Amino acid sequence: MSDKKLRIGFIPLCDATSLLIAVDKGFAAAEGLDIELVREVSWANVRDKLNIGIFDSAHLIAPVAIASSLGLGHVKVPIVAAFGLGVNGNAITVSPALHAAITANAEGDTTDPMMTAKALAKVVAQRKTKGLPPLTFGMTFPFSTHNYHLRFWMAAGGVDPDEDVRLVVLPPPYMVESLANKHVDAFCVGAPWNSVAVDAGIGFILHFVSDILSRAAEKVLATRSRWAQENPETLAKLIRAHAKAAEFIEKPENREEVANLLAPANRIGVSAEVIRRTLDGKLKVSPDGATRTSDHYLLFGREGAGRPDPVQAAWLYAQMVRWGQARLSEDMRAAAIAVFRADLYDAAIGTPPARPSSTPPDGIGAFTGPAFNPRDIASHLAAWRIGRVATD
Repeated sequence: MSDKKLRIGFIPLCDATSLLIAVDKGFAAAEGLDIELVREVSWANVRDKLNIGIFDSAHLIAPVAIASSLGLGHVKVPIVAAFGLGVNGNAITVSPALHAAITANAEGDTTDPMMTAKALAKVVAQRKTKGLPPLTFGMTFPFSTHNYHLRFWMAAGGVDPDEDVRLVVLPPPYMVESLANKHVDAFCVGAPWNSVAVDAGIGFILHFVSDILSRAAEKVLATRSRWAQENPETLAKLIRAHAKAAEFIEKPENREEVANLLAPANRIGVSAEVIRRTLDGKLKVSPDGATRTSDHYLLFGREGAGRPDPVQAAWLYAQMVRWGQARLSEDMRAAAIAVFRADLYDAAIGTPPARPSSTPPDGIGAFTGPAFNPRDIASHLAAWRIGRVATD
């Protein structure tokens, strides 16, 4: 066992499962690691404690790792993402009133995100005509996949996320209560909080993020770049422990045990049954009990999910530019891509996994727009009518 205890922060979300199982099932200990898990509530806390060294590593939203490395929105602290904790896993949940309004205005299948985005645009216009306040959508952080997924979806239907609606930051565990209290009309968050809202009878899951992007990097195991350079063997052990945990999680025969391990208050803190639904990709999507199944709802170890993908980093950087958070430059693009360290993953694991046949040709698989080219961000930005691209 390592002489130095590692402190790793996490938020109570199902995409922290590989981290939690690496510790609770002994995969980390088998690598000689002694880990103290620290449960946090907000991404700002996790980011700040990682940046200043209170945490050695953290369960972190992928765009925060990039933003910290680029010095966006806070101090500049280079971050390394050497393991992907989850691909997909987010969902958009709406109140019963908003669900009814979108359904009434949809001109097609409401499982189609283009249909719902256009219906949302009609709802927004109707509210303006009636003098009603703008709809409020909760998301977890300005530099978050949740922010970008909401924006990408609604802008495709003609809704300007900065002019037509309000986007507010809420910690993931507070989303459900905020919807119940009518502080928000909808939210985008990771599992299990969408399911908790549905079970409470106050929300409908409108879309899985895999409806919007076929493949979306979500959380990463993050370390400071300097720490990674000073502790290469420890980082390799962390990667291997997480890879073994992810493999364990993906086996259906282990999921009941995994759900029970995650249920206690010091882990995720919701019922094992809700967690099991997430792991199986079989979610209740409405209070009446209707369900929807997806084998791509949340990936841990399947289809190369653990290997950081530089294409995903480039797409996230492109969203930062599109929405005015970052300027477009080759230096920043290269720095963003460099956060996702597939080379460190490969060095720790060995032969990289073959590209899964289900991977979309451009690595993203957005529901609308041209294929994404990570070497040509400018063309990606030019494809969209709505955006806030900064001009020098």
